[in-house]
Amino acid sequence: MAASLSDVHATDDDLNYRATPLCGTQLFTHERYCEQHAKAEDARYRRYQRDPKINARYGSRWRKIRAAYVAAHPLCEDCLEAGRYTPVAEVHHVHPLEYGGTHGPSKLRSLCTPCHSRQTALDDDRWRQAPRVYTY
Repeated sequence: MAASLSDVHATDDDLNYRATPLCGTQLFTHERYCEQHAKAEDARYRRYQRDPKINARYGSRWRKIRAAYVAAHPLCEDCLEAGRYTPVAEVHHVHPLEYGGTHGPSKLRSLCTPCHSRQTALDDDRWRQAPRVYTY
């Protein structure tokens, strides 16, 4: 049976109540910012902190590709394999763009934030170490 977004739920083990740092809104989620401030924080990050080379790779073309991929794969692929229904938060490149990866659909995966963080750490991208062989 196919899962729909209405089937998505989180357990108390997965989520914690927390106050957002900008406005103090109480959230029961993995997200750090409330919906109102998340967009502004993302824009600030892209403008002042993110490497300009990375911004060039993730422009409007990428946002369209990402939106289409998320529409086709609305749930985290790792969580689905584990029998959980978690909405997608990140689209992960199986082979990073900086090492010759592409935006092709066969080279992307839908992941929730915890799964994407775990995969990024496993891929060593977080610390920008020497390239490794990516297997899934």
